Amino acid sequence: MSDHSGKTFDALVLFSGGLDSILACKVLQEQGLRVLGLHYMSPFFGKPHLVDHWRHTYGIDVELVDVRRQYLEMLAAPVNGYGKHLNPCVDCKILMLAHARGLLPAYGAKFLATGEVLGQRPMSQRADALNRIRKSAGVSDVLLRPLSAGKLDPTEMETSGLVDRSRLPAIWGRGRRGQLELAAHFGITDIPTPAGGCRLAEAEPANRYLPILTHLADPGPKEFDLSHLGRQYWAGPYWLSIGRKEADNAALEAAAGPEDLLLRLRDFPGPMALGRQYVPAEGIEPGTAPQAWPEQVLLDAAAFVASYSPKARAEAEAGRPVGVIIRSANGTWTERVITPARTTPLGWREPKAEDLTAWKKRQHAKMEQELRLRQKLWRERERD
Repeated sequence: MSDHSGKTFDALVLFSGGLDSILACKVLQEQGLRVLGLHYMSPFFGKPHLVDHWRHTYGIDVELVDVRRQYLEMLAAPVNGYGKHLNPCVDCKILMLAHARGLLPAYGAKFLATGEVLGQRPMSQRADALNRIRKSAGVSDVLLRPLSAGKLDPTEMETSGLVDRSRLPAIWGRGRRGQLELAAHFGITDIPTPAGGCRLAEAEPANRYLPILTHLADPGPKEFDLSHLGRQYWAGPYWLSIGRKEADNAALEAAAGPEDLLLRLRDFPGPMALGRQYVPAEGIEPGTAPQAWPEQVLLDAAAFVASYSPKARAEAEAGRPVGVIIRSANGTWTERVITPARTTPLGWREPKAEDLTAWKKRQHAKMEQELRLRQKLWRERERD
């Protein structure tokens, strides 16, 4: 993963590849400091294919850091809650900063830096949120936010003289004028778009992720990758991914693991569908082999998948049976004869925004209840 072994740096910078993180690196480099960008990757963000571009275009060394498993554990119950969709922005930054602090000795680095701008983002870059992130991550003594340094209290890096505070910007607010002026100062003409690039902050991906979090005992990156392909439908804990076009069909077939189902029409063009068998039964521990789908679920799923083929629907309307072949977990193909139906007994449905809203309310109420319980126990210990 790394070609930086043996090298030492003065600062490790959380590097998203956006303009703010680029500028944070350049501001420090201008003071003669050796900077390494840490580009964190999770199932929801990360652009490893751009590492060479960043290095050659901006003169910034970048290291890829994979925190997929830690990120999924945090996402299940972020201490500071979710943003507009499913984005745990405050806890995300805490996770990365705490992890980055542990990397300082490996690179001989003296401090961490980020491209955060005071007041730019409503959830994670208010003054109170910036302070909470710094303290919760345990980085108060090693964290510098160079772009807004002039608007923040001096850090140990500045008071010690390691970084010249007088040469640090004082950018704040949601506008981009300060960043664009700074980019011009550094001669940066290839300016990335301001979008954050985190799918958790986007409506459709966040909706698709919710049933994965609620139904799967131990979801991994491949489940979230699958949720981006084609149409997504759930019936209780049963999950179907249905291709919209030929490229989707090929991608679904390539994504199928040995324990997945594949469904396709026998005689007509139509979608490929993947049925993932991560269906935890009552009392079964995470990691246990998936349970086979019951026959009535297979028939229901086959009828639903076939409904996306106009020719299959026409055959059914003419009174002729339609065949769907299904590859089971043992790799054998078997046929089911069904009648295509968009409305079936199991009621396959796409994840909706209202589902996410209701789930977040329940999660918030649960967290509030747990907080009240902890406060009650603390008061009782104080009395004792």
